[in-house]
Amino acid sequence: MGKWAAFPHLGDFQFDGQRVKKLWARLHAGDAEPLPKDANVLEAWVLFHNGEFQRAAEAGLAAGGDGITVANKATAVYANYLEKKEKSKLDLFLEVAQRAEAQAAGDAKNANAWYWQAYALGRYSQGISVAKALAQGLGSKVKESLERTIKLQPRHADAHIALGAFHAEVIDKVGALIGGMTYGAKKDLGLKLFQDALKINPVSTIGMIEYANGLVMLEGDRKMKEATRLYEQAAAAQPIDALERLDVELAKAELQE
Repeated sequence: MGKWAAFPHLGDFQFDGQRVKKLWARLHAGDAEPLPKDANVLEAWVLFHNGEFQRAAEAGLAAGGDGITVANKATAVYANYLEKKEKSKLDLFLEVAQRAEAQAAGDAKNANAWYWQAYALGRYSQGISVAKALAQGLGSKVKESLERTIKLQPRHADAHIALGAFHAEVIDKVGALIGGMTYGAKKDLGLKLFQDALKINPVSTIGMIEYANGLVMLEGDRKMKEATRLYEQAAAAQPIDALERLDVELAKAELQE
């Protein structure tokens, strides 16, 4: 892997193993990842929460086992928020999707193996255009993997958010009739998934952002006021780690547009 761009706020978060353990439930309220028993995997998570995404990915891959999940999350987060080159971004998403698919094949009960496969394919789909991705059959794979994630771990807030976004984006791109008949996308279910995610993890900044996006896609301008309120709430959040800092910055950028 080439040299990744640095997290722009390096040094703002000073986690060590003990602090990550203490705050684990809060740090992982979104992905419901179990606290690792392997010290090397925990150290990879320390790097991740501090914003050292490349080192976290390398440490996770070196640790193997549950370390693959850290590597996948670090790579996907870096690609989504910090990688500027579109081709490099798409290549990283495909790398995560392939790695997560192999992880799920070896451990079918690992909820985050299914989740990171879906997340990476979903972001890849957005990069090549949702309509093109649906034509390639990627939509069904994303939907099924997210449903599998939630079945394995019902309190996986991030999977609820991603599945809500799937329903919203499909309906936004192909309409409610074709979206429902061809891809099983439903407006009411999409909105409920966002709401359920925020019940599980009420402080989820990305949950607020994606719910705001989904409201506008599914309900149009009449929900713009509520969407703006959600963006403002996300922008005002106090981030606990590097990923949340990136989400807060994203919300602020959306408000300025």
